[in-house]
Amino acid sequence: MVVDARGLGCPKPVIMAEEALATIDEGVVDVLTDNEASVKNLTRFAAKGGFYAESIQEDGYWKVKIVKGYPCEVAAGGAGPATQAAPAPGEYVEPEKDVLLIIGSDVMGKDEDLGKVLMKGFFDTMRVTKEVPHTIFFLNAAVRLTTTDEEIVPLLKEIEKTGVEIFTCGTCLKHYGLERELKVGYRGTTNHIVEGIKDFRRTVWIG
Repeated sequence: MVVDARGLGCPKPVIMAEEALATIDEGVVDVLTDNEASVKNLTRFAAKGGFYAESIQEDGYWKVKIVKGYPCEVAAGGAGPATQAAPAPGEYVEPEKDVLLIIGSDVMGKDEDLGKVLMKGFFDTMRVTKEVPHTIFFLNAAVRLTTTDEEIVPLLKEIEKTGVEIFTCGTCLKHYGLERELKVGYRGTTNHIVEGIKDFRRTVWIG
């Protein structure tokens, strides 16, 4: 199976790979990407899932082979100097990602009116200074910031363009009846928080 994720930034190639692997019991998924950061994310994703993976540099892009369901060697012809093998399952890897920012409320502090002003100022400052985390995860009432908040959504879209990965808790979207209102980023799960313990150097919680 071939997944063509060329032209797509993180985390889309990983999401597409995960969806493709979920459709098969065993086999090989070849993910094509022209984003070197996605190559690293795909091989780390494979290692955490217990899959074998290797990346092969082609003409202007990479092909990441992910093997699921049986021990085997990836088809001959892909090995060579450009091949990058995934870490073995369970092997410790120094985190490459810096900060996971978790937002748990649509306001900062107890005063609601002031809290909305502070939250807007927080993201506006982040946008202007480009001092951004690797990933932002929105949960609980903070899901309003990625859905119905007309002041915050444009700021988050600009922040996302700098390469920040943005996720919103799918369970929380359902709870607030906002499943069809997501305007920036992707749906996520609490796995993003649990994995943040190992994947990020720091986890910062606001709200």
